[in-house]
Amino acid sequence: MSAQQKLDVAVVLGSTRGGRFGPVVADWLIGHLEARGDMTAYLVDPAVTPLPTVMPGWGAELPEADQELLAAVSPRLAAADAFVFVTPEYNHSFPAPLKNTIDWHNQQWHGKPVGFVSYGGLSGGLRAVEQLRVVMAELNAVTIRNTVSFHGAAQCFDADGRPKDPAADAAAKTLLDQLDWWARALRDARRARPFAA
Repeated sequence: MSAQQKLDVAVVLGSTRGGRFGPVVADWLIGHLEARGDMTAYLVDPAVTPLPTVMPGWGAELPEADQELLAAVSPRLAAADAFVFVTPEYNHSFPAPLKNTIDWHNQQWHGKPVGFVSYGGLSGGLRAVEQLRVVMAELNAVTIRNTVSFHGAAQCFDADGRPKDPAADAAAKTLLDQLDWWARALRDARRARPFAA
């Protein structure tokens, strides 16, 4: 498959907390994306490329240092055909660094699909996903119905970073198949006519 036909998928990590489990989950997911042959994956990690945390007032110019931080992330999100958020659940919702990444951008999300892989304790991060669906609808994104969720995440993976339950791999395939369908349909639609915000 040519590079032009492949989908660019941004995997966005939600947590920057010390000792976070997100990179294990993201690496596993990226392995699935790369194995498909029809998708190119790249990681957006707010711990590696942080964004500003203070937004200027309306009409105020963004400081140069903040512009540089955005320049490391914004073009990658704009180029993406689709997104997968890898997120834990904090206090029945999703982490502040993920909200910050979302809020610094707008048009980058328009008319594009978003899938979710969540992890955590008993809830497996599903309440974070519920909240994210509402937020992303406000930003004109399409959320994928099927998700992948790891309940008691640290016990779900072996020492090599692979899920112990093969059902996780089947769930990832279903999620990515649906992401592929939506991403191609929406990419074709955006090419035929720019998204009306």
